[in-house]
Amino acid sequence: MEEQVASWLKAQRVPAPALPVVADIVEITDAFCAEHLDAEYAGLCRALAVKLARKHPSPLLRGDRRIWAAGIVHTIGWVNFLADPAQTPHLKMERLAELLGVKQTTMGNKGALIRDLFGIGRFHEEFIRADMIEKNLMSWLVEVDGLIMDARSLPVPVQHELARVGIIPYVPEQEQR
Repeated sequence: MEEQVASWLKAQRVPAPALPVVADIVEITDAFCAEHLDAEYAGLCRALAVKLARKHPSPLLRGDRRIWAAGIVHTIGWVNFLADPAQTPHLKMERLAELLGVKQTTMGNKGALIRDLFGIGRFHEEFIRADMIEKNLMSWLVEVDGLIMDARSLPVPVQHELARVGIIPYVPEQEQR
């Protein structure tokens, strides 16, 4: 296990029995994302791998690590519409499976299992790319005196308070996550 990955996983409080498995999975997803996607995808894949490792019992302890890695990349790609050519980067699911060296149905099934396990849907805020947040109207809708409003249209001090308590992801004026 690469020392940098190992120390990062320990800092993430990955349970000891899962450390070597998650390290292998993260090495696969990191390499894949570096070659075919980007660093943001790699970070989101790492976060999902850690979440799976912390699940008790961790499903990662059973099965092929390559297939788990493919399922993780597939899940993050599905949340962020990776197969949509209008997105950058983009990659069709058939090609994703081919590049990861797994069958598309196997990858899709593992991705569905992961999504079901954590209730992950499209635009899931824990695993969404920063550029996708702006496109997700649901991230910005708030109820004010019984009216549904886009929080971005509210006064900046109100936006700061909404961001502070976690109702909106950030204050758009600050352009940070």
